[in-house]
Amino acid sequence: MILRDMRIGVAVTGSFCTYAKAFKEIERLAAEGAKVQTIFSNASQTIDSRFGKAEDFMKRAQEITGHEPMKTIEAAEVIGPTGCLDILIILPCTGNTMAKLANGITDTPVLMAAKAHLRNEKPVVIALSTNDALGMNLKNIGYLLNNKNIYFVPFGQDDPVKKPNSMIADTKLLVPTILKAMEGKQYQPIIGNREFV
Repeated sequence: MILRDMRIGVAVTGSFCTYAKAFKEIERLAAEGAKVQTIFSNASQTIDSRFGKAEDFMKRAQEITGHEPMKTIEAAEVIGPTGCLDILIILPCTGNTMAKLANGITDTPVLMAAKAHLRNEKPVVIALSTNDALGMNLKNIGYLLNNKNIYFVPFGQDDPVKKPNSMIADTKLLVPTILKAMEGKQYQPIIGNREFV
């Protein structure tokens, strides 16, 4: 149990197509002994999609972690003054969330969680999932890569023919990324040809 007693926040945003992988990793974090607290963005707690109902995902998160998800900006704000997390993971992290994070916008529970956690100079790990990583969001990825205490789960193009600007995180590398981030290091290589099935 390599994550025993580590206090991990998992902030969930609205990249619904990657939820199967994301929830598999939340289960793995819990199985590795972490104390997991989820935070749901406005979109992730209100939008039902072909991948499932928002209410069902929040219920599943509570069943896995044993804790009710944080669902409001007010709830997430306490992460700062209480210092209740060792590390925060945004899994999955949409391009919209990355753009707002890069520009200091805190209008969702997830963004407030990130702001509150970063004020404590603790690591935030981004597991990106966006159709415009090599388009409009590339500048935001570059900006975040150069910010103190922000780390990325290694990522690559998931469908370079049909969606040439799309990139997603290789979630199989989440735990190694967490361990490196806790040392103040970025897991490498960060970009490459990866198998995303």
